[in-house]
Amino acid sequence: MSLQLSTVLDLDVVRAGDPEILTGHDSLGVPVRWVHVAELRSLADLLEGGELVLTTGLAFGDSADQAAEYLAGLQAAGVAGVVVEIPGDRPEAAAALAAGARRAVPGGGPALPVIRLHRTVRFVEVTEVVHRRIVAGQLEQVEKARQVHEVFTMLSVQSAGVQEIVDRTAALLNAPVVLEDSSHLVVAFAAVGLPAQELLRDWQRRSRAVHGYRETKVAGDERWLQTPVGLGSAQWGRLVLPGAPQVPAAAAEAAMVLERAGQALSINRLAERDQAGLAQQAQAGLIHELRGSRPQEEDEALTRASALGLKPSPAYLPLVLHLDPGSGKDPMSMQRRERALLEMLDAVLAATRNSALAAALQTGQVAVLLALPARMLEDSLLERICGDLAARTSAAAGELRWTAGVGRARTRLSDAAAGLDEAAHVAQTAGTLAAGANRYFRSTDVRLRGLLALLREDPRAVSFAEAELRGIEAADDLALLQRFLECGGNKTALARSGYLSRPTLYARLQKLESRLGVSLDDPESRTSLHVAVLLRQLQSLSPAG
Repeated sequence: MSLQLSTVLDLDVVRAGDPEILTGHDSLGVPVRWVHVAELRSLADLLEGGELVLTTGLAFGDSADQAAEYLAGLQAAGVAGVVVEIPGDRPEAAAALAAGARRAVPGGGPALPVIRLHRTVRFVEVTEVVHRRIVAGQLEQVEKARQVHEVFTMLSVQSAGVQEIVDRTAALLNAPVVLEDSSHLVVAFAAVGLPAQELLRDWQRRSRAVHGYRETKVAGDERWLQTPVGLGSAQWGRLVLPGAPQVPAAAAEAAMVLERAGQALSINRLAERDQAGLAQQAQAGLIHELRGSRPQEEDEALTRASALGLKPSPAYLPLVLHLDPGSGKDPMSMQRRERALLEMLDAVLAATRNSALAAALQTGQVAVLLALPARMLEDSLLERICGDLAARTSAAAGELRWTAGVGRARTRLSDAAAGLDEAAHVAQTAGTLAAGANRYFRSTDVRLRGLLALLREDPRAVSFAEAELRGIEAADDLALLQRFLECGGNKTALARSGYLSRPTLYARLQKLESRLGVSLDDPESRTSLHVAVLLRQLQSLSPAG
């Protein structure tokens, strides 16, 4: 930290001279860069600015005019202040200094601090003490810079996440920090004691009002200290400290910390270029928090969601897109498909001017919290979004097949997030239905199948299915039984479907009855068998939860 003039005047070695401030009372916070002792009439060629000049006043003697000229020259050279030692046995010199100081005050600018010492002091002691303080402050700054460098270097080496880097930055500054992307969406933040809703309130509007720069700079009415994040033309965001420190030295230190943090974030982004975008990561984090066991304040949740692009709405709708694993069951393949689905969903939302939080919920599932402008628009909105998404995914290389499950719309965002579990269950269960015209499914659409999906891992349900289907081993026989049950046990309707010729069909059904040991004409037997077939089909789903 720099040494201020007011601090110098409070030193014992200076106070021993009984200092009197003649002018410049409002400028005592100016930093002192160095101390210069001189008695020359003109010092302009010897000074660089920021010096504290110590003199006995021999340069102007008893002349007020020369004192004014002398002080004006020092002010023009940018000195921090002037300390003049004039004991009480030199009243004429004291009077000349006082008059000259008043005349040297500029018309509209700040006055040069002029201090008279009434007692004699040893200038060499003043110089030694002040220089020791200045050098100590410079060493402190160097040490601080070294520590900050080590912190962010270690974070980069450890491949720390974005949120961890932002948290450490805020801890070093002891102030709130926000990381946003190029779309002014908040991808990470650390509030440091400040309520999140206060920090992020109306963030996108406030952010757009603050011009971004390619260097660290203070801008905007709120004095945002900002540094760009990203390398060269690939700048993808900025790191913001709302409310930059007013003291220049503190502002410079904060800028240094922000710049090092920005470099660490740029390195992090390069290392994670094959992972999901930061905005999606931030949305995933918020969705998981909303679904977690820790109660979430609704105001804070809405503020954070708004900073991520979710429009405030009368209601929010939980929606889950369940990907058909198909042939790509390996984790990397599924992650690529999840990312492709998320990107297409973002494009659909932008094209339809809707907003949502969307992120991978678990392997093969994308969770969506959709802003609902009005409850009466729920069906039409779902039809449009799911229809447009289906068109995009069908046209994509390597067709993405998915099923949409919908929960109940809620007025509270946290309640809507709790409904994602229901939507996920519906989507996963509906994926086992035969392809139809439905764009999306609710719990009323999966009915008994939905209940059985919840029970499919129950040992008693597994034992029941095995007992009912014990006589069937061939896949063709199971497929025949399933088609027969789906036709409601109507042999004529099944034969008309062209599945098998009538004689062959009747003969195979008779063999099935013999193997199962039950009559396929009995309604209760058909119901039991249908439940068993559904359980067998649902057991191919991934484990619940």
